Amino acid sequence: MTTYVYDFHQGNRDLKDLLGGKGANLAEMTNMGLPVPPGFTITTEACREYLAHGAEPAALRDEVGEHLRALERAMGKRLGQADDPLLVSVRSGAKFSMPGMMDTVLNIGLSDDSVSGLARQSGSPRFAWDSYRRLLAMFGKTVLGVDGELFDEALDAAKKSRGTGNDLDLDDADLRKLVKTFKEIVRDRTGRDFPQDPREQLDLAVRAVFDSWNGERARLYRRQERIPADLGTAVNVVAMVFGNLGMDSGTGVAFTRDPGSGEQGIYGDYLQNAQGEDVVAGIRNTLPLTALESIDPPAHTQLLSIMGTLEEHYRDLCDIEFTIERNKLWMLQTRVGKRTAGAAFRIAVQLVDQGLISMDEAVTRVSGAQLAQLMFPRFGPAGQAEKIAQGMNASPGAAVGQVVFDSDRAVELAAGGIPVILVRRETNPDDLNGMIVAQGVLTSRGGKTSHAAVVARGMGRTCVCGAEEIDVDTRARRAIVPGGIVLQEGDVISIDGSSGAVYLGEVPVVSSPVVRYFEGDLAADGSDPLVDAVHRIIVHADQVRRLGVRANADTAEDAGRARRFGAAGIGLCRTEHMFLGERRQLVERLILADGDEARDAALAALLPLQRDDFVSIFTAMDGLPVTVRLIDPPLHEFLADLTELSVKVGVAMATGQPVAEEDVVVLEAVRRLHEQNPMLGLRGVRLGLLIPGLFALQVRAIAEAAVICRQAGGDPHPEIMVPLVGAVQELEVVREQAEGVLREVAAETGVDVPALIGTMIEVPRAALTAGQIAEAAQFFSFGTNDLTQMGWGFSRDDVESSFFSRYLDLGIFGVSPFESLDIDGVGRLVRLAVEEGRATRPDIKLGVCGEHGGDPDSVHFFHQVGLDYVSCSPFRVPVARLEAGRAAILGRVG
Repeated sequence: MTTYVYDFHQGNRDLKDLLGGKGANLAEMTNMGLPVPPGFTITTEACREYLAHGAEPAALRDEVGEHLRALERAMGKRLGQADDPLLVSVRSGAKFSMPGMMDTVLNIGLSDDSVSGLARQSGSPRFAWDSYRRLLAMFGKTVLGVDGELFDEALDAAKKSRGTGNDLDLDDADLRKLVKTFKEIVRDRTGRDFPQDPREQLDLAVRAVFDSWNGERARLYRRQERIPADLGTAVNVVAMVFGNLGMDSGTGVAFTRDPGSGEQGIYGDYLQNAQGEDVVAGIRNTLPLTALESIDPPAHTQLLSIMGTLEEHYRDLCDIEFTIERNKLWMLQTRVGKRTAGAAFRIAVQLVDQGLISMDEAVTRVSGAQLAQLMFPRFGPAGQAEKIAQGMNASPGAAVGQVVFDSDRAVELAAGGIPVILVRRETNPDDLNGMIVAQGVLTSRGGKTSHAAVVARGMGRTCVCGAEEIDVDTRARRAIVPGGIVLQEGDVISIDGSSGAVYLGEVPVVSSPVVRYFEGDLAADGSDPLVDAVHRIIVHADQVRRLGVRANADTAEDAGRARRFGAAGIGLCRTEHMFLGERRQLVERLILADGDEARDAALAALLPLQRDDFVSIFTAMDGLPVTVRLIDPPLHEFLADLTELSVKVGVAMATGQPVAEEDVVVLEAVRRLHEQNPMLGLRGVRLGLLIPGLFALQVRAIAEAAVICRQAGGDPHPEIMVPLVGAVQELEVVREQAEGVLREVAAETGVDVPALIGTMIEVPRAALTAGQIAEAAQFFSFGTNDLTQMGWGFSRDDVESSFFSRYLDLGIFGVSPFESLDIDGVGRLVRLAVEEGRATRPDIKLGVCGEHGGDPDSVHFFHQVGLDYVSCSPFRVPVARLEAGRAAILGRVG
């Protein structure tokens, strides 16, 4: 039979899945001999049963009764006993710490009968009635659904009538009246009296804690922290100890070192004559933990000893909750404490230096997400700046600049040294030039995986998306924000990509020392403990990782930064970005060419431009591989918009104005090539096969650039990647053409520059036929963005704003599959392609170049599945390096 309830002495800290973090740690401290009030834990399994079926498991009531009787024997009194009541707390506790997200009820067991017994036994009527009013408020709010503000207002009124702002000034008569008022609130709001039966109180409180697992704030927190929705919470039933018995009692929270900075020392707060919720609620000013030394020296000495014991036992920063009841110390909770990203790195290396953990474990104690937080610039105090809107925190960082509403204007102003914020309804590929020069991007539409968000993250640009309160009018070059404020071009705003906040005016920006370290501007020389900690951890991660880390980079500038950030090459160089801007007209001429002569002229004009691009990139990555993806986007991105051009020609004809012959030709071509779903149409390898000479042009540009670099003493390593291949025959045709061009260039120049030829696995059919495709491919690079779109059958740009939030609420997604790889579906395609590709060609090189290449969770999967490298945006290269090291270490131990 399933066991649903465990006494504290039956558990340990390794049973967090079953007992939750709080229950497992209470059990651990009990077994360590620390002063823990006795109690028992109802398992997460019981919670899952309750949530699945709408009722507790049939055996749960009897199990709780059995353990409750054991607790009563240990305490020498019964729950709610009239003359000497046992009181208990009912506290939530999931596997992962979710502070404040779920519910707790204290003083279960008090009733109209037992409150008098508690008063007599404690010798303090005030304490007894204070405890009762606390139970009524917590039970009413948490269990019965009464608006908590009603209790707060009644308490404030009681204090006001006494002429005080301090609840300690209320005497037992005041508290008796308050209990009566609270009971009336419960009756008026629920239609029933507060339950007087102690066991009914207990059962209802347990059920309320179960229900709180699916409360709004708990769901939101789980989504933010990527905590699975199906874990459930345990419930801890603990004998009450009281910090509100007088000034010789109190409650506090302590940390074994500073969770904000990582500094070693004793940190925390203490509040005399109070219960735990008083510290959290801030109803009175707390005292620093050091004050306990003068208030209660023996308890202070014991607490410091226990804190040292716990930190050595857990080998980490510990977060501790405690109560002192009439000078006796009780431990109510400990857990590995949450900390800032900076503190995490500093504490990890401190523990290494103390001999408590190894460098391997130090690497696993931090995360790529924390490293990313340390790398983004941040705002200082907002000062006089006014917050005017709130959007999604799409790409962290802090950016200040003048508002501009189109990319050309952004380029113009930035060229003059003026920092700008590009403000759009949403961005598209044509906005790339503006995004490159902008300090940040603000859109009124789109989500965290929109074009603006994805590109901004890739470039390390700050981005706030989906600020729906802002009405952006790009034609009028203005935006209207709440309150009637009108932003004109040139107005200065500040955007916080970490919070999604938008400010009017300039908020000072503080640069990140960690980025300065990766850029080579700041040495790990002992002057900055945080930089030293990051250096030690990233160096060790590099030493132990198996996965290589490359960068997605399309310019020499991005390539240079990627190399400084530790990239071992470029895993994705997108050539379509080289055809935008002024060059777009040349591509249009190529597409519309009506004969070999016109086509050759367009190709000849494009060749030197592409060649120069590759020379600069190969030079920046000298000695390292550069994977160049041949042109991939659909035709419509290089042609005029069908609707706009149709209107232009139609209006001219209707009004008798002359119609440009070029417009008529282009309109005819656009209509001929128009596609309802261009992302699934004529793009990638299909475009290369349809337009003679297009891929040959690019291969020649790559080869000639490599020759130039080799002749200059360089060591280029080009790799040619064919996009969107779904059948081996497509790749065979392109490979044959490419090898012919490479031979031609070698014959013309006398310089042989070998280049691997492979494909991007981004079509599900390619993954399913990887064994065949590997016959013609020397490498695979998984394009997980498109593989996710095609695998799920939805468009990234369209779906997030329409139904993703609902899917997250329903638990269909734990996290967006564009943020973290869908292991079960898309991951299975990757695994299959790896296995079949290697079976055909054992020496095939395997990598990934989608955005998932920089996602920490996805990196671990790519390590497990056996890829050779991941590729990500330059800014995320250090994150991938760290996570690749963590994956190698965790793979060895687990």
